[in-house]
Amino acid sequence: MSKQLSRIAPWQAGKLFAVLYFFLSLIFVIPMILIAAIAPMPIGPGFHFSVGTLLFFPFMYALVALIFVPLVCWFYNTAAKFVGGLEVTVTEVADV
Repeated sequence: MSKQLSRIAPWQAGKLFAVLYFFLSLIFVIPMILIAAIAPMPIGPGFHFSVGTLLFFPFMYALVALIFVPLVCWFYNTAAKFVGGLEVTVTEVADV
């Protein structure tokens, strides 16, 4: 059975992806924090990747997702009005 995705709720998608980006960024930030705690790395004159700087990154990723995902959803919704939405095929699965 084919279904068509004709609209994505921008704000809901933005909130969802902000949370996902926050937690996924922790996969990279936690090891970086451990390394920075042991040996701070200078990246320029007077600036170091400190633990505080690295703690900022998950929040920055979440904010970027909260801004750009709704924008992309709006682009998708606008384009879907003209050419139709994504078509997906769904199948029924028996309960086990």
